[in-house]
Formats: sequence, C-alpha cells, structure tokens
Amino acid sequence: MSRVISVTELRDKGLPSVQLVDVRSISEFAAGHIGSAVNIPLDQLEGRIADLRPGVPIVLVCQAGTRARMAAGLLEPCGRELAVLEGGTNAWTSAGLPLVRSLKTRWSLERQVRLGAGLLVLTGVLLSLRAHGYWVFLAAFAGLGLTFAGLTDFCPMGILLARMPWNKRSHCAIGVSQTEPCAGGK
Repeated sequence: MSRVISVTELRDKGLPSVQLVDVRSISEFAAGHIGSAVNIPLDQLEGRIADLRPGVPIVLVCQAGTRARMAAGLLEPCGRELAVLEGGTNAWTSAGLPLVRSLKTRWSLERQVRLGAGLLVLTGVLLSLRAHGYWVFLAAFAGLGLTFAGLTDFCPMGILLARMPWNKRSHCAIGVSQTEPCAGGK
C-alpha cells in the first residue's frame, strides 16, 4: 500500500533522494511541474516501468492527487516503495514553492476532444429545444462518437484536431540540419 507524503515532508526529505514521477498529460506537465520530476502520463505508466530508477523511492504527482493514487495502484504489484504527494502540484504551489514552466503550452488533445464533444452535445440539445427536435441527433452523434472512441481507441475527432494549425509544432526538432526547413515554417 502506498503512503501519502505532504509537501513539507517532501521538501524536508530532499528531492534528490526520491524519483518524482508526474503522471499528468504532457501539456499539463509543460504548463507547470515540480523541478526534477519526470513525466510519465498515467496511460503510459505500465509500458514505461523501465523508466523508473531501481532502488529509489518513487513519489507520484498529479494536479490534486487522484491520478497519482491511481498510478500507485498500478505500481503496487511491482514491489516499489511508493508515495503520493498529498494535494499534488496544487499543494506545491499553495506552499509557495516554484514550478518549472515551458513558455508555450497547448491543451492536450484529450481536453480538446472533450470540449468539442461537449459543445456538440450542448448545441444539439439547445437547438432541438429552440429550433427543431431533429437537432437532438447532433447530440446523439457526439455520444455515438465518444462511445466508438472508447470501445476502439480510435478517435476521428482527435485525429482531426491533431491536424489543426494550433496543434502543429512551432519549433525545430533537435538534430534538424540547418538546410532543412523548420516545422511550422519558422
């Protein structure tokens, strides 16, 4: 069973003595994370066990603690010393401790899909109440799409959103030669 560690305990214990694993999405991690934390999103955790340092206690971190507790449940059979940061990065910032932030972050595709599907459902319901009852099929279409994506792990809306200009890389990848154009035309 994993234990809970407070921000004060973690700060006093010293960050170098543990491996901080932030289980939030890549974009959440980029928006602000505890220094020295590594990002292993919750949905990738089981496939990235080898990324965990052997013999070092692991402190799992997320925004408020829920996903970190889920991650602890996945890692407990591995026999590792685990702790969950109580209150996550919210508690860390509330304690006045710094976060490492990237200059530009994007919403995760998952968040964009949730927003898009939610807007489709809301629009369909409102239009069915105001304009014509057939608009309810727009809401049903969104529900069907979410169900299909959940069953098959294939999300056409996610694929479409990934191709949108705001989701394109805006910087050169490391290792690109000077004669090759940068991604995003910059």
